[in-house]
Amino acid sequence: MKSLIADQGVTFDNSFVSYSLCCPSRSTFLTGQYAHNHGVWGNAAPSGGYYKLDSTNTLPVWLQRAGYQTIHLGKYLNQYGTRNPREIPPGWGQWYGTPDPSTYRYLDYTINENGNLVQFGTAAGDYKTDVESRLAVDLIARQATDPRPFFMWVAFVAPHSGAPRDADDPTGLATPSPAPRDKDHFANEPLPMPPSFNEADVSDKPLAIRRRPLLNEREIAAIRENWQQRRETLLAVDEAVGSIVETLREAGELDNTLILFTSDNGFFHGEHRIANGKVLWYEPSIRLPLLLRWTGNKSLPRGVHRAAPPVGPRHPARDAHIRGCPLSELALRGARDRREGAVQPRAGPGRAEQPPDEPELRPDGGEPRRPPRTSAPVQGRGVPPRPSAVTWSPGSAPRHVPFVAGGRPSGRTFVAPGFEHGLLPRRAPPQA
Repeated sequence: MKSLIADQGVTFDNSFVSYSLCCPSRSTFLTGQYAHNHGVWGNAAPSGGYYKLDSTNTLPVWLQRAGYQTIHLGKYLNQYGTRNPREIPPGWGQWYGTPDPSTYRYLDYTINENGNLVQFGTAAGDYKTDVESRLAVDLIARQATDPRPFFMWVAFVAPHSGAPRDADDPTGLATPSPAPRDKDHFANEPLPMPPSFNEADVSDKPLAIRRRPLLNEREIAAIRENWQQRRETLLAVDEAVGSIVETLREAGELDNTLILFTSDNGFFHGEHRIANGKVLWYEPSIRLPLLLRWTGNKSLPRGVHRAAPPVGPRHPARDAHIRGCPLSELALRGARDRREGAVQPRAGPGRAEQPPDEPELRPDGGEPRRPPRTSAPVQGRGVPPRPSAVTWSPGSAPRHVPFVAGGRPSGRTFVAPGFEHGLLPRRAPPQA
């Protein structure tokens, strides 16, 4: 991730999400709108989930109209497939989504391959991140003979918690399942403990935080194990990104491809006495990784960091929808890469087997507090118009836009607090 994307492009150090919960955040990816405008308030019906979103007016639909081949691979919006697991959402030309309830399984899951349900087992070769990596490589290779530009969204479930339960899983805390080759890779890494970790003095915090007891040793040990396993699941994601980049290189398309890497939300690991979860308005929950690589655009700097935050709903999808895209302006610092449309989608599946990884819609367990509705969408206030097509300024359009989303609960593309901008250290070479 660091050598192939960050060092070859731009890292946005201050990217934040407007609503740090899987389905509402992914719906923002797909529409460029805040939750109070796209209407998806949660992960499950009646206030949220896949069927709550108007899927006829989303990023893949716009890109398909603009002549792109559109490809989705991995997790989609929560509860996708619970009515019809063979359904293919509008706008997708190639569909390899995981229908619920098997989305949050690293083994023994189902992939909807263009309407055909394919079941995977429990062998090491069935590990989901590896299977999706192989599928992504195959799909990119096939696209090399297609004259159309393509948009690919790869949404890994890692590092979200999910089955199977492993022998070292802590009691009472949902964890992911690392690839067998990566188990205990970070067993000797200490849990990051910033000043906010198990905060001793919360007198300046809201009542819901003040009411939380200090974490005890058993709870801290469980948090550390969860953090370790999440980090270990990302090693397979890191390898998958490497395979995708190498396949683009072999196909002669790497320089023509804009690669974006981000997530739908962050995650707590003991900060402010919060053992796990998201949604609350603290940085572990709302800060996201955001990296961009497009080596064919010679105006785009390489290996740089940008401190200025993307504007609008604080999401790259929204930024890409606005003419005069802030991401491009910030990255290029003057070179105009204006476009109308979008640059990425994302979503996640069902509730049936979804581990209790996203508790706390509110500290008291209630529904999330909703911001006031706007009487009418106003561009410039985070609600861009929904375009019917995607256009790029002459000479500036990338031929391909694969959106690599590795994800914390499926999503979270890979949000693991404690990593520098979410970047994983490369696996140490084997000792001679």
